[in-house]
Amino acid sequence: MFRPNKTGWVFFLLLIALLFSLFTVYAFSDTGVSVSARAATLYEPNTQTFLYEKNSDTRLPMASTTKIMTALVVMEHADLDQKVEIDPRAVGVEGSSLYLTAGEVLTVRELLFGLMLRSANDAAEALAYEISGSVDGFVDLMNEKAAELGLVDTHFETPHGLDGKEHYTTARELAFLTAAAMENEEFRNVVSTYKITLGDDPVRLVVNHNKLLSLYDGAVGVKTGFTKKSGRCLVGAAEREGLTLITVTLDAPNDWSDHEKLFDFGFSLLECRTPLLSEEIVYSLPVIGGRAENLTVKNVEGYSYIAKKSALPVTREVKLPRYVTAPIREGEEVGSVCLYEGDTLLAEIPLVAEKSVPLPKKKSIFARIFSR
Repeated sequence: MFRPNKTGWVFFLLLIALLFSLFTVYAFSDTGVSVSARAATLYEPNTQTFLYEKNSDTRLPMASTTKIMTALVVMEHADLDQKVEIDPRAVGVEGSSLYLTAGEVLTVRELLFGLMLRSANDAAEALAYEISGSVDGFVDLMNEKAAELGLVDTHFETPHGLDGKEHYTTARELAFLTAAAMENEEFRNVVSTYKITLGDDPVRLVVNHNKLLSLYDGAVGVKTGFTKKSGRCLVGAAEREGLTLITVTLDAPNDWSDHEKLFDFGFSLLECRTPLLSEEIVYSLPVIGGRAENLTVKNVEGYSYIAKKSALPVTREVKLPRYVTAPIREGEEVGSVCLYEGDTLLAEIPLVAEKSVPLPKKKSIFARIFSR
């Protein structure tokens, strides 16, 4: 029987260590998706479903993906057109920068573009001083917002994401935060912008660091990040035919590839179905005892939902009376249409009266006498 010598044992142990390290770098799941990230999630916000998770509840530094919260807090506390005179304390912050100068004036909106596209740390502090008068005061607002969103494994020390002992989040909670931010139309507009010119003197051309906008069909955001401690961090969002997906990777050597894989998996699995359009169903019903002989009824609401592509087809069942009796008010529910996926009821959508149908006018006593 073969018995390895001392050198053979050393080689064998090194091989085991190498295999283990590879296993910890790459996550393999029954989804067939593999990513390089230390932690990752693929999130569908409409149904609040995680389609993929790897170490999703592990607290990790998130670098400049912090600025998702910074931007959200700014948008909730400031008029985007208000002018900001740059505080001297915001000048010369280390890391990515707009190279702001003390006393220079930009709008909140311009600083947000610098914050999210160029990942400018000086813009983060300039906004913090404008909103709260201090960085610490602004960070308090960030942590209050985190608590409001129910984020229990997220804590901020800065508005820009430079490393701190108590500055962390999880892949899962960063997805929740991003979903909340993407509900803000101004936020969506900023993070989906590829490049923009800011200011008058000097004029700055700012190009988005997020390569997903050009790499992936349907990408609409969101934010990059990097420090030596955090590694490469990336939050992405993509939309196709009514379906939105959010991807998060923390400490990912191959982040662009990771996000493309996660998006591909999500879009191959799910679709947005619209089995009923607004005002698609229209019926005419006879009216008894009214000024009109017929009543038009229709669905005002449409219905869309997120489903697996393998889900059963949707069927309809219309529920209406054979006739209606006056009086009838405009918008009054007369019937409904039930939508089923197989035997499962998805929704029951009202069918309502298009117009009012009043009772006939009462004849005056003289009209009744002379009509006999």
